[in-house]
Amino acid sequence: MPAEAATTNRAWRRTRRPQGQPTRGKTAMNRLRRVDNFLLLYDTPLIRRADGAFAGAFFVDLGYGAEPFTTLESAERLRRANPALRVLGVEIDPARVAAAQPYADDITCFRLGGFNLPLLAAQGESVRAVRAFNVLRQYEESDVAGAYAELAHHVLPGGLLVEGTSDPLGRLWVANVLRRQAGATWTAEALVFSTNFRQPFDPAAFQAVLPKNSIHRMAPGEPIHALMEQWKAAAQRTLPERAWGERRWFAAAAHALHAAGARVDLRRRWLGRGYLVVNVMRNA
Repeated sequence: MPAEAATTNRAWRRTRRPQGQPTRGKTAMNRLRRVDNFLLLYDTPLIRRADGAFAGAFFVDLGYGAEPFTTLESAERLRRANPALRVLGVEIDPARVAAAQPYADDITCFRLGGFNLPLLAAQGESVRAVRAFNVLRQYEESDVAGAYAELAHHVLPGGLLVEGTSDPLGRLWVANVLRRQAGATWTAEALVFSTNFRQPFDPAAFQAVLPKNSIHRMAPGEPIHALMEQWKAAAQRTLPERAWGERRWFAAAAHALHAAGARVDLRRRWLGRGYLVVNVMRNA
């Protein structure tokens, strides 16, 4: 994600029809567990917030797939911080929405929709956070800005968008983290790399799960290419740390990457859990 504020110039004409296209829908149970855990570590106050429009604001799982596993799992995890949290699963495939209805309850619902989230304006519905995983990878890179722009119209100022890609089991993923600003704009806050250490640590492995707006920019001169090359070099310099395990090596490489100039958050809460959080905001 570029360091500058993410543009929200609308690339699509706004409509009530669901905007987007169906995903393959193949989602394993607990695939996005570490995304939920990251969100709770990153901004628990947002999940708990209950003032004003946030009192009934949704957490949205956009594009949950053929089965509603990820939505239901997120509801269970996030409600440990906020038992009253409303959770909305959104799918563009009517059959998937119909199949999920038996799992709905007073604070969990499933609706037909796309990037133009299906909120009930008459009831004053709002959104505090959107998770969109493994959704934009099937689109053209030129579609990303339009998707972000549409989502910005539905998220409250101060809310979050976590958009990224994971491997089939959720062992590796990379995500953009964006904060909703006034005026329906997003500011990119972080680029997050996640591993559960169930495979050997290798920065190059993350390239396959880079978000759509990064994966096609792995070329010399692009910021994401420079970051990945720096990380690979940092991993090589700290290779002796591997003798104490992959987790130790991951943390050592992160410190070396930071020393090389990358804006890595070095707190143990991240590194010890397998999260490399890179701050991508410009200085004010």
